[in-house]
Amino acid sequence: MQLTHLFPTFDALQKIYGEKTLDAIYGCGKIDKPKVCLVFMNPTARNAAANKQWKWIKAPRISTKNVWNMFHQLGFFDKQFIDEINSKKPSDRDYAFAEKAYKKVAENNIYITNLSKATQIDARPLPNDVFRNYLDIFKQEIDTVQPQVIITFGNQVSSVLLDQNIKVWEYRKRHELLDINNKKYKVFPVYYPVGQGMRNIKIAQEDIKWILDNQTI
Repeated sequence: MQLTHLFPTFDALQKIYGEKTLDAIYGCGKIDKPKVCLVFMNPTARNAAANKQWKWIKAPRISTKNVWNMFHQLGFFDKQFIDEINSKKPSDRDYAFAEKAYKKVAENNIYITNLSKATQIDARPLPNDVFRNYLDIFKQEIDTVQPQVIITFGNQVSSVLLDQNIKVWEYRKRHELLDINNKKYKVFPVYYPVGQGMRNIKIAQEDIKWILDNQTI
C-alpha cells in the first residue's frame, strides 16, 4: 500500500522542512494504477502516525474525521465503518484501524498522499518554496503509482503542482494536464474539504463524484 523505496528521501526532507520531533507521513492506498490519486497539502501533528512511537503505516489523515465522512458520502465506506471512525477519539486510532482504513482505500481504487510529506506541529500555511522542494520526489511518486486522474485540494497545492496561478472556483469539472516522463495526467483542482475549507465540503464532494463518474479506466 506504500512506496517504501521513497521513504529515505521523504525522511531526509522531513529533517529539513518538518518538525524534528515528528515523522514524515507517506502516501498510501492502491499503488498500481489507481483510478484516482487524492493530493492534500501536508501532514500535521494531529495525525497519530506522525508520532515517532507509531510503528505501523505512516499514512495520511489517520486521526481526522471530516475526510473519512466525505468518503462515506461518496460511497467508499459503509455505515458500519464510518460509525466506527466517528466513535473513536483520535488517540484511539490504532494500528488495526489504520490498516483496515487503508485496505478499504486501496480496494476502492484510490491512492491518498500529500504534496509535501513534511509533518508540521499545526496547520499554519507553508510557503510555496517548501512545496516546490518536494516536486521532484512527488513526480517520482506519481510516475510509480500512475493514477488515471489526480485531484489536488486547494489553490496552493494546485498552483504549485501545475506551475500556474490556479483558483479552484474557476476549475469546477475542468482539468489541466501534467506531463511526467512523457505521460500526461489529468489534474482536477478541487476545493480543500477540511479545516477552514469545511464550508466548501459539499462542493468538493459534488466535484469529486462528478470526476469519478466521468472518468473511465
